[in-house]
Amino acid sequence: MAGQKTARVPRAAYEKELLRLQTELVKLQEWVRAEGARLVVVFEGRDAAGKGSTIKRVAEHLNPRQARIVALPKPTERERTQWYFQRYVEHLPAAGEIVLFDRSWYNRAGVERVMGFCTKEEHQLFLRQCPVFERMLVEEGILLRKYWFSVSDAVQQERFRRRMTDPTRRWKLSPMDLESITRWEAYSRAKDEMLVHTDVSEAPWFVVESDDKRRARLNMMAHLLGSVPYYEVPPPVLELPRRPPSTGYERPPRDLQTYVPDHAASL
Repeated sequence: MAGQKTARVPRAAYEKELLRLQTELVKLQEWVRAEGARLVVVFEGRDAAGKGSTIKRVAEHLNPRQARIVALPKPTERERTQWYFQRYVEHLPAAGEIVLFDRSWYNRAGVERVMGFCTKEEHQLFLRQCPVFERMLVEEGILLRKYWFSVSDAVQQERFRRRMTDPTRRWKLSPMDLESITRWEAYSRAKDEMLVHTDVSEAPWFVVESDDKRRARLNMMAHLLGSVPYYEVPPPVLELPRRPPSTGYERPPRDLQTYVPDHAASL
């Protein structure tokens, strides 16, 4: 369970298995392309639970023309007047595509519910409509996978502290993130209620224990691969052509172009 101490995955073993899983994800993507399949992966969880870093590793070696990350900002005034699911529908995959949702329509069940950004009636309507919406996606043939990243309060707080002092991660920390510390139990109740209504057989939730980020990434990726009946698609046979003989082309003098200074030489 989140919060329980487990031995951290050694870096060498982690990096070896990560590369193996990423190689399999490339094979999965080729299968999706060849079969014209559509895959949606939803990443949800508390702030600092490790969703973003996992998505980064999942997408690292995938073809960005066929696999894209969707992380929507807060809705515009116009989008607030639409059917709630409407702005997510336009980001669903076409044949041969993978979409990774870095947070999703479940914002309404979590942040919006806890922070008061939606009414009680809107929240209840979401809980009724969401299973119907997801059943429609599955019936349409979309492969839908939903992962909830579970982090303990102590680990979350430590990750917030590191973000406050790390200039490369400072952008990840917002006043709303800090607000989540004081509303830990409210978020827990909202998550429990969400699972009761939306953990349905057609689109079940899978919980990823994420106090150890390395373990969480490997577990999530291995589960995703094991849940899809993909096979290795033989790559096309390619042959590197011979370079034709020169026809007399000469490169222009270097001083006619502006080159980036060699900063590396100063190291």
